[in-house]
Amino acid sequence: MADTVAVAQRLYECLANADGRGLSELLADDFVGVVSDGMPHGVGGVHRGPAAMITGVWARIAERYNIRVEPQQYLAVGDDRVVVLGCYRGAARDGTTAVDAAFAHVITARDGRMTALRQITDTARWSIPVS
Repeated sequence: MADTVAVAQRLYECLANADGRGLSELLADDFVGVVSDGMPHGVGGVHRGPAAMITGVWARIAERYNIRVEPQQYLAVGDDRVVVLGCYRGAARDGTTAVDAAFAHVITARDGRMTALRQITDTARWSIPVS
């Protein structure tokens, strides 16, 4: 359990530091990411392999948003899985919308590497109009 929580914590460190190399080392070769349908810019859906998640999701979001991923609670579910509850906060880089959305990440790990991530979030809260 502690190893899986450590893997999850490493994910958030890499995301906070825009550490693509760290993400590449963290994700297992057989990694599968499932991102909520309805996410902006077409990033929702299934992403197989580290490159698909890093370039197809996280890099695309980072290009368009100044986002903080704020984990708040880690809930162990067996030896290889943790549910992380938290919030996305920030704004679109073009200044037109804000983001304030809760998330649940279901993270699975094996041998110190992440094998799966399922993201659950309120996608409508990714496009709050800025007045």
